[in-house]
Order: sequence, then structure tokens, then C-alpha cells
Amino acid sequence: MDSLRTSGLLLTLSLLAAARPVAGADVRDQLHAIENRYNKAQSLTLAFSESYSGARRPARTEAGTLYLKKPGRMRWQYSDPSGKLFVSDGKNVYLYTPGEPRAEKSALKESADMRAPLAFLLGKLDFAREFKTFASTQDADGTWIAAEPKSPNLAYTKVEFLATAAGEIRRVRITGQDRSRLEFTFSGEKLNTPVAPSLFAFQPPAGIPLVESDR
Repeated sequence: MDSLRTSGLLLTLSLLAAARPVAGADVRDQLHAIENRYNKAQSLTLAFSESYSGARRPARTEAGTLYLKKPGRMRWQYSDPSGKLFVSDGKNVYLYTPGEPRAEKSALKESADMRAPLAFLLGKLDFAREFKTFASTQDADGTWIAAEPKSPNLAYTKVEFLATAAGEIRRVRITGQDRSRLEFTFSGEKLNTPVAPSLFAFQPPAGIPLVESDR
């Protein structure tokens, strides 16, 4: 991806004014609720909107449907722009954007794309292993948790996510090393619904070559 995306979907001033710190024990309980919800799931389908903002790049918003299936498989099928596709088969990720002369392939574990880490949403969530600090606030929609990764070598420096008491993730904000921002808003989550394996087999459009990404 270009780096990160967001059109500045921020909390309203009233919600910010009402936000209160969440106690440490409550943070742990919330993280456990999220881990239990998704680590037990075999598949996941939901609608998403995705927004990005970065230095010297225009803000951009896109949308579509996300399919996830253990282990590490996902399909970002875009309706806006129509035809855009980002797929992981568990080992590699593939990206095709309409109008581009090629489709790109890269190893999932080596991909700098900010969608790639979400492939591990099912079955491998372990916040204590991946993040070193957590800061939390609560508002009318749930609990916001801001986490800083342990590794300094990642493409991002902070992840923030909004979760309900039941552990359902509704929004995710990611801050990149270049201070660009990517935000996902999720809705209509369906756990353990049938997801065809063929969704995760990428085929570029006719006449479009598949090349190894240099990013």
C-alpha cells in the first residue's frame, strides 16, 4: 500500500472531553476479551471502510468486504474502487489496483503493507508478546486502546483500536514511521460463517503480469 491511510476520523470533542482513563486491570480484561473472541474463531466476514492520510499525499477513502480464514488467509475485496483486490493465501500477499499495469506479490511476513498484520487476527492474537505499552480510555462506543509495538523495525509506531465489552473490534488506527495515518472502520461482523477457500487463491486479470514487489 502507499503507506497508511486515514481521512482524520477522530472522536468528537464531546467524547474526548468525556473520556476517562481505564484501570490497568480493566485493560487486561479487555485485551483478554479480544483475544478470546478472535483466537477461537475459524473465519470472519465483515464490511470495512479504509481511510489514509500522509505527507504530500491526498486523503483517500475506500471500502469493501473483508474475509478472514485460519491460518493467515484474507481477502480485501473492494467495492470502492471496484476491482481492487488484496489477498493473502497464508504465505504470500497479492495486490491488484485497477489501472495499474501489473499485480504485485510479496511474502506475507515480509510485507510492509499495513493490511498484512490483520491476517493474524484469527488464532494468533497475543498483545503482551507484540506490544510493550498500553494506554486506554473509555467512551460511549467502547474502549480505545493505544499500543506501542516492541519491535522498532516495523512500518508502524502505534496501533489504536476501539473494542466493545464483548471484544469486537470496531475501529483500528495505525500510525506509520513516516507519521502517515491509516484507519479502518468495521461493521456487520460475522464469526464462523462459511468462507470458500477459493477466495484466497489470487488470479490476476487477463493480460496483467504478476511480479515480485520491490517494497
